[in-house]
Amino acid sequence: MKNKDLIQHIAKSTSLSKTRTEELLEATVAVLQRELLDGKTVQLPSLGTLEMKRRNARVIVHPKTKVATEVPEKMQLNFKPNQAAKDMFKQINKEG
Repeated sequence: MKNKDLIQHIAKSTSLSKTRTEELLEATVAVLQRELLDGKTVQLPSLGTLEMKRRNARVIVHPKTKVATEVPEKMQLNFKPNQAAKDMFKQINKEG
């Protein structure tokens, strides 16, 4: 789903204008980004938790050439679904 589609769906279900919906969505995303960058976790109702996790530096070896390459430490966005989301995914998998 593209940003435009998301705005359209939210505007339709809330009877807000598309402009106002876009402003609210942008503000929401800005708050989420700020919280994550501050090292806090963000809980999304009925979905799960977003958090930034540190990924340690490591050495990887190319399987064909056997050349070792060092991958530096980095921060990575992690999503952990809650039980409601897991149940939804299980239901989708049963139907499919």
